[in-house]
Amino acid sequence: MSKKKLIIIGGGFAGLNLAKFADKNIWDITIVDRNNYHAFPPLFYQVASAGLEPASISFPLRRELNARPYRHARYRMGNVESIDVAAHTITTQFETIPYDTLVIAAGTTNNYFGIPDLEKRVFSLKSVPEAIRCRNEILDRLERAVLCKDPAKRKSLLTFVVVGGGPAGVEIAGAIGEMKRFVIKKEYPGIDPDEVKVIIVEGNDALLKAMGKKAGHDAIDGLRQLCVDVWLGKTMESYADRIATFTDGTTVTTDTLIWTAGVTGQPLIFKGADIKPGHGNRLVVDRFNRLIGADDIYAIGDIAIMTDEKYPHGHPQVAQAALQQGKNLALNLSRTQDAMTPFSYRDKGTMATIGRNKAVVDTGRLHLSGRFAWFVWLFVHLMSILGMRNRAVVLINWIWNYFTFSSGLRLIMRPKRYPVRAYWSE
Repeated sequence: MSKKKLIIIGGGFAGLNLAKFADKNIWDITIVDRNNYHAFPPLFYQVASAGLEPASISFPLRRELNARPYRHARYRMGNVESIDVAAHTITTQFETIPYDTLVIAAGTTNNYFGIPDLEKRVFSLKSVPEAIRCRNEILDRLERAVLCKDPAKRKSLLTFVVVGGGPAGVEIAGAIGEMKRFVIKKEYPGIDPDEVKVIIVEGNDALLKAMGKKAGHDAIDGLRQLCVDVWLGKTMESYADRIATFTDGTTVTTDTLIWTAGVTGQPLIFKGADIKPGHGNRLVVDRFNRLIGADDIYAIGDIAIMTDEKYPHGHPQVAQAALQQGKNLALNLSRTQDAMTPFSYRDKGTMATIGRNKAVVDTGRLHLSGRFAWFVWLFVHLMSILGMRNRAVVLINWIWNYFTFSSGLRLIMRPKRYPVRAYWSE
């Protein structure tokens, strides 16, 4: 019997876990992704702060798919431009691919909340290229500040503003704060560390709002120890001419504004069916991750929104939810419709690191902070990275940086644009 074609859009946590546990005797599996690698988003901030090299948190999809659990599932590079529900095909910029069952695990992108031209003016941390760009520009500001004699311009160069008080915002703000405390004096003698200003801005009344009050208080204390200013209850209104303006009238002049304030589902175009995304541009699914309004299409991970009594606004957009949905759907796809198991999320806890020996971990009623929580954070993230080589490299980098406060990755490496390629204009 010929196998049915299972197409998975996205090679992230959800997509790979689905491919890992799906029955290979039933399904001919193909993963479609714009990138030929799986990246580890929780450590993007370390690439942005020159703590890790990009290759340490990225793993080639083709190599991973050659491993035994995947049994040679295939990979196709492409950015999905449209999904034809009636014809059972997806179209990328390169080809049209037919499917019997389609699973959308495309993840999310930055949400700029309709602020005009903000995407063109801020730095973000939703991908490896964005993290590399952020690293280049942070280092660029320091190098230019060494040479700058204009006090106003120098102040703008040395002011770093992070908008968004979730884990990503807290972690990148803490990393820049550590650079201010431990690196500037050593490697940039032309800059007084007191000149460097790091600000984290959050619209709510607490940082790490989703983790609880204790985690928020610990995050504020940890950041302040790293000389990071914490602004709460401020919502961004605009950012133009290097001036960030907030709805309460507060302004700050900065050359570097890092945006971590929100996410939205990756935009997709559906043909042949009236698919209406839910809150946050996420695809509405039932308890079995079936897409509402289409046959033979499922959505898992951050792009899916499944509501129930415990999670009326959908499950948290974290790796654990994506991994669990991927595995549950893989098992369901080998069963009859009547035997499918509805998805039930098991919350294993959340965590965020603030800096050296500083982290917060919430697991049920247990709250951890400080050095022990930091070691827990290190272990969990280290074991979650694909590939033994990557884990070894990350561990060596962490140990070296911990004892020496030094990194050989503080390099400005910008790609050249020539010869001209068509995809640069797409």
